[in-house]
Amino acid sequence: MKVICTNRKAYHEYHIEEKFETGLVLTGTEVKSLREGRANLKESYAKVKDGEIFLVNAHITPYSCGNIYNHEPKRTRKLLMHKREIMRLIGKVKERGYTLIPLSLYFDKHNRAKMELALAKGKTLYDKREGIKRKDEKRLMEREERIR
Repeated sequence: MKVICTNRKAYHEYHIEEKFETGLVLTGTEVKSLREGRANLKESYAKVKDGEIFLVNAHITPYSCGNIYNHEPKRTRKLLMHKREIMRLIGKVKERGYTLIPLSLYFDKHNRAKMELALAKGKTLYDKREGIKRKDEKRLMEREERIR
């Protein structure tokens, strides 16, 4: 499995409830650009529309050797999942506060582009501060253990 990019900010901004593996509908130049490792999931999210899931605002840089048929960098891309999973996600997303966030983009063992999608709930400012405090304490404990 070759990881192309990850959304590290998602773990800071959201409580991750569940993770799902999805496929992507991509054009040829998008796949070539992903092989170069040129993607960004920083402010992207997934939305449900007409019983299908779409990835919005994910940036895949245009292929460097592309021609006039190169792709749009921030176009909306369709995500591929089983119908039962989509229906379950639709029910969860309708609940208050849940959203679909991409966590990572990678190539699987069959060289297919896959995305790890998470069902997440937004953190409050207090939760974010608490998480930072916990990480700092853990770092201090590990440092003191190494000194001993």
